[in-house]
Order: sequence, then structure tokens, then C-alpha cells
Amino acid sequence: MENSTIIQVNQLHKDFHVGEVTVRALRGIDMEIHKGEFVAIMGASGSGKSTMLNILGCLEKPSSGDYQLDGINMGDLNRNELAGLRNKKLGFVFQAYNLLPRTSALENVELPLYYNSKVSSKERKERAKEALNAVGLSDRMHHMPNQLSGGQQQRVAIARSLVNDPVVILADEATGNLDTRTSYEIMALFQDLNDKGKTIVFVTHEPDIARFTTRNIVFRDGLIKGEHPVTDRLSAQEMLDNLPPDEDVDVSL
Repeated sequence: MENSTIIQVNQLHKDFHVGEVTVRALRGIDMEIHKGEFVAIMGASGSGKSTMLNILGCLEKPSSGDYQLDGINMGDLNRNELAGLRNKKLGFVFQAYNLLPRTSALENVELPLYYNSKVSSKERKERAKEALNAVGLSDRMHHMPNQLSGGQQQRVAIARSLVNDPVVILADEATGNLDTRTSYEIMALFQDLNDKGKTIVFVTHEPDIARFTTRNIVFRDGLIKGEHPVTDRLSAQEMLDNLPPDEDVDVSL
């Protein structure tokens, strides 16, 4: 039987040294995430959730402990190997979109494939077009970021995260800059991607956004304080359909 564990974390610690002060951001995290899950990592500012995401994304190394991604121990890899694995197996979506401003939507989505020497320029463009089509932006592929709304820019960022067919999408407060309607649109897109089999780890401090996921893991003071499956899961598309037309409402439920 195929091992469904995509992320395995054991006794993970992360310390930051600020002058003579040691800040213990993570204090012994044990966590598993399985193929096809849509997990929200929750917690207040300073709880350790963003540090956890940075380690999961191979952007930072833990001070101690083990992290395995898709059966590979990250501690065994050097910087170049980590960068290659990050580009091959992970997709990132950030709060700030991180699009290149003078580059079209299509070219922004192509970017991760430039680091894959096995992909021809023709295939790169085709895969970028497919990713934009998957997020409903096939008619905007030649627009620059400043010609797109915030929600459309975030869709471009999601398309960019999909283009390498990663094993996990890591999203950091991906609805943080968006109004209620657009937040629901983006969460409906994430739910659709998850329904099609994508594994998603979504960092948020908003409990209402976490109700669109399948499992919540709550961080506090560098520790996991609780986790539970989402039994009252909401459909973002239904929430969107029930919004008054052209009218924004309070996102809290």
C-alpha cells in the first residue's frame, strides 16, 4: 500500500538568536500531513505558524528535529539540493502575491519552470496556459499585474504554484489582503483544487477561513495546542452564492 504521508515532522525545534536573547519559535513539533488533505495551521501572531511554514517550504532549516517531505529527509540535503526540491515538489502562495510587475500573467506563471532544464520553452508556455485556465484566467494571460484586481493577481499566484504540479501547495495568509467576496472566491478555488486531489497547507489566523479546510492545527507559543477535523466544513462557493450582489459583508461568521 502506498504511503499517504506527504509531510512528517518529528520533534522540530527552531531557535532565533537576537543579540544575547534566544527566541524559541518552535519547541518540539510533531505533525503529519497526508496526501489529499487541506490543513489550516492556525494561531495568533508569534505562535510559530509562519516559522513552521517557512521550514515546510525549505526556506529555513530547523535548529533540531526531522522533517521529511514526500519520503525525503530535508536534513540530508545541501542548499542547492533543497532549492531544486523546493522548485519540484512545492508550490507557494503568499499574502502579497509576489508577482513581477512588468511581466504578464503568463510569464509570471512560467517562472518556476525556467529552473527546470527538462522543460522546453514551448512546453513551459503550454503548462502556464493550462494553469491559468485552471484558475479561470485564460482571458487575462497577457495582462500585467497592475491591470488585474487583487483577486485576479492572487489567482495568477495560485496558477504559478500549480505549474510544476507540486506535491504540496503552501499558502501563507493567502486571503489576508482580500475583501470578503474575493476571499470566498479564492477559498472556493482552493477547495476545488483540493477536491481534485491537491494537498494544501494553509496558514491563517482567521477561524472563519479555517472552516473551509478539512483539518485545523492550532499553534500557540511554539507548540501545537490542539488539532481537529473540521466537522462543520463550509462550502466557499455556497457562501459566495449567498452574498448580496455587489455588496461586501463582514467576513466573520
